[in-house]
Amino acid sequence: MSNTDSNVKSGTSTVWQIVGRLIGAAVVLAITAFFTPGFTINSIWTLAIAAVVLTAIDYLVTKFTGLHASPFGKGFVGFALAAITLYVTQFFVAGYSISWIAAIIGALIYGVIDYFLPGNQSM
Repeated sequence: MSNTDSNVKSGTSTVWQIVGRLIGAAVVLAITAFFTPGFTINSIWTLAIAAVVLTAIDYLVTKFTGLHASPFGKGFVGFALAAITLYVTQFFVAGYSISWIAAIIGALIYGVIDYFLPGNQSM
């Protein structure tokens, strides 16, 4: 197999990994919103956009600070980052609404669900 074929397969694999990660994040986010009082997502499109925004915010935070917004992965700092990320997303996504208390509860629920789902899902 040539080097070009390897790069194409690697690129395709990376795209599917990103799509899978976004779908996983959307599922975890939907479950979190369902179980968290004060947290509403108005439509499936809002959910999809919120999953993209959450993933982008997590990527940027990880890229610039080295910290990962995982509620259970990095202790209190990860939990606080997850709550802040959930809260800040409402300023970028129409139809996504969450209070500070709901963001704190949501970060806990998100972490529990993320812990039990297989794979490497992250906010």
